[in-house]
Amino acid sequence: MAGEVRPDEHDDPVAAVLFARSSGARLALATSGTTCAVPRRVLRTTESWWASFPAYSRLTGVTRGARVWVPGPLTATMNLFAAVHARWAGAEMVREPVSATHACLTPAQLERRGAELPRGARVVVAGARLPEQVAEEARRWGLRLDHYYGAAELSFVAASSGDHLLRPFPGVQVEIRDLPVPGTIWVRSPWVCEGYDGPPGSLLRTPDGWASVGDLGRLDDGVLEVRGRAEAVVTAGATVLVADVEAVLAPAARGAVVVHGVVHPTMGQLVAVALTDEADRGPLERLARERLPVSHRPRVWRVLPDLPLTDAGKVDRAALGG
Repeated sequence: MAGEVRPDEHDDPVAAVLFARSSGARLALATSGTTCAVPRRVLRTTESWWASFPAYSRLTGVTRGARVWVPGPLTATMNLFAAVHARWAGAEMVREPVSATHACLTPAQLERRGAELPRGARVVVAGARLPEQVAEEARRWGLRLDHYYGAAELSFVAASSGDHLLRPFPGVQVEIRDLPVPGTIWVRSPWVCEGYDGPPGSLLRTPDGWASVGDLGRLDDGVLEVRGRAEAVVTAGATVLVADVEAVLAPAARGAVVVHGVVHPTMGQLVAVALTDEADRGPLERLARERLPVSHRPRVWRVLPDLPLTDAGKVDRAALGG
């Protein structure tokens, strides 16, 4: 290997990735989840991206002549991958959605800006869950939706095409295991990164090639349901996994459902829920009383016109709890 390339430190991150490819260098990709003083970077070979390009082309329909819109900075791994793939495929990156034939968005970006795309545009949505209301609105706008789930460390894990049911991405094996907690998603694939440059992160490995970032889910007849990261709210001495609460509430909601913690002076934290659809609140409060133990029932409910987002277009849970 000829060293490392950090695309986010270059004026043209796509050109930096192409240089890494031609020189044999590894990619050192900044991660949006780093909160420590020393930045954490994901190390991967360029081949771990290039070898997945044909399958990504089949998923997205991005080929020569396509015009691809990817909002947000190219410092975000998802955006950079889409831009590099577009260059590889002979597609053009466009700045405005109105001129796009294709787009790569998070669910929150689709909800906020999907209506700006022309009818007939093809959108690939990157995220663990695509809310049904958002998907319905996108179909009313005349958009074609595909969906994938992955992580910066794992790259692609599962994808859907048309039916929004996630199935293992080509070349990827998926298992649900009881470690480190029951329901953890493990994968084995050629797209997994090599590790980190900087502080350790959430990536776990086994000697036989399996890897996990701690996301939880279910695998039923080849269909993967992702419940999210094993984040927890500690309230009155009880540890409540965010994924356990979202697993009950989110499937019954039309809009977004984000469970998080808010600081409380005596209980430490309270379980809170942020919604984007006022009509969801009453039914979900009743569902919580019926289906969740007392310790897991949200004590704070808020309906927000827009959820706070990170630069990468993902929901900013830290901002919700602030």
